[in-house]
Amino acid sequence: MCSLALFPPPPLLGDVTLYEGNNALVSGRVLETLPLPFQSQLADLPTLTIPKETLKAHSRLEHSTKPAFIHHRESLWKRCINAWRDVGVCGVLSEITSAEEEVLQWVKTGSRYALAVCHWVSSLHGSLFPHLSLTSEDMIAEFSQAVDWAGCSIRAFAWHPHTSKFAVALLDDSIRVYNTNSATVPTLKHRLQRNVASMAWKPLCASILAVACQSCVLVWHLDPTSLSTRPSSGCAQVLSHPGHSPVTSLAWAPSGGMLLSASPVDTAMLVWDVSTENCVQLQWFGGGGVTHLAWSPDGSKVLAATPSAVFRVWEAQMWTCERWPTIKGRCQTGCWSPDGSRLLFTVLGESVIYSLSFSEYKGEMQGQVGGPKTASIVADLSETTFETVYGEERIGGEVHSMVWDPSGERLAVIIRGNPGSRTVIAVFRTRNSPVFELLPCGFVQGEQGAQPQLIAFHPCFKKGALLTVCWSTGRISHIPFFFVGAQFPCFSPSHSPMASLSRSSTRVREQPLFSEL
Repeated sequence: MCSLALFPPPPLLGDVTLYEGNNALVSGRVLETLPLPFQSQLADLPTLTIPKETLKAHSRLEHSTKPAFIHHRESLWKRCINAWRDVGVCGVLSEITSAEEEVLQWVKTGSRYALAVCHWVSSLHGSLFPHLSLTSEDMIAEFSQAVDWAGCSIRAFAWHPHTSKFAVALLDDSIRVYNTNSATVPTLKHRLQRNVASMAWKPLCASILAVACQSCVLVWHLDPTSLSTRPSSGCAQVLSHPGHSPVTSLAWAPSGGMLLSASPVDTAMLVWDVSTENCVQLQWFGGGGVTHLAWSPDGSKVLAATPSAVFRVWEAQMWTCERWPTIKGRCQTGCWSPDGSRLLFTVLGESVIYSLSFSEYKGEMQGQVGGPKTASIVADLSETTFETVYGEERIGGEVHSMVWDPSGERLAVIIRGNPGSRTVIAVFRTRNSPVFELLPCGFVQGEQGAQPQLIAFHPCFKKGALLTVCWSTGRISHIPFFFVGAQFPCFSPSHSPMASLSRSSTRVREQPLFSEL
């Protein structure tokens, strides 16, 4: 057998009460965290007598009979010990008995042990989950999909899944809704709408928008036929749960029946039934919270990233999950293929893109995630020097966020450059079937001094792919990709434009990447 004896425990003191005559002056549980076998010594505890004038002089002693958390008790122990120490120095208790002196020594020893354990637990918890020491705003900025959430004028962006309508969250905590079929631009404001981290439109619905705020989730119900530019705050439902704030990520089920919300300080994802405002906790142990959610387009699985070096993939039928630990850091971002069979993700501190492919189980095997044991690296985005008409340019670094086109043919990635290199958007041509292919297509750059903050693909662009970019200058640009299938009918490495470029190293240096723009 193995025994956990960190130190020999002192006797339990239980209730220590100081009296003057029949009047109780100070009471409180002092060392109730010590082992129970020592409670047998409570009957032999002496009574300490201290003059009232001395207690007034030492105002650090407080009357407290209410239960308190451990750090409150710790403060009470410190005050009692300091007061008794000062009283002894002044000579007021110069004639204490040996039993009373032994009691004081027990108090000091037990308090020392308890404080040491508290400091050890606190430091261990802080080293495992350093994000818990951050403020709410710093925590949102740390885990937001926006590159510079705290400093950019645009904090969140969301396309409607079925129409050409999008919502933009601004630095002043307001949200504007733009529609190509209407000149009216509603502005959403609410007293609880502070520090917006994410937004998501409800699928199969005209105008229900979920907003992740600092203290809650707001669900706006907007009338699409209304001409009002300032909907009432009564149009917003408030979904809140104790210990679930700040909310940093939201994800609707593709069917629109459920809404997931996540917070870095809550180890449980919340599954909301918006109509009844009730939620169910999907609890796990380990990870320290949930930072990012991504529901697969087919509705079968959910990616849940954590602040630590582990992430999970849940299957959305029986709600079981599989766990993938990473080596270097937490999962920064992830996106699903349109059929939900492949997950691309990145790890904080690394410049590569990983891939996980999932099997589909039916019958008795139904209810399993079906993920592989290990992830494979499909792209290395380390810093590289390119020769351009303007001279040498260094591009590459960590991946901050990425999105996959609903057609499955384009992948856009925001690459945060190292010091001396720029933050750019890299675009890849992709295909998931019959084999997975990922080929570089080109870069998207803004005007001079503009840095990309957020990216999103239009969910139903008919002529190819439409990439929306929110820039640090406050501008939003829409970049179309028109697929030319007749020009490259066979999409494979041997027939791709990059393969023809790679036949000559000199030609590659002159024209490093091919772009269909």
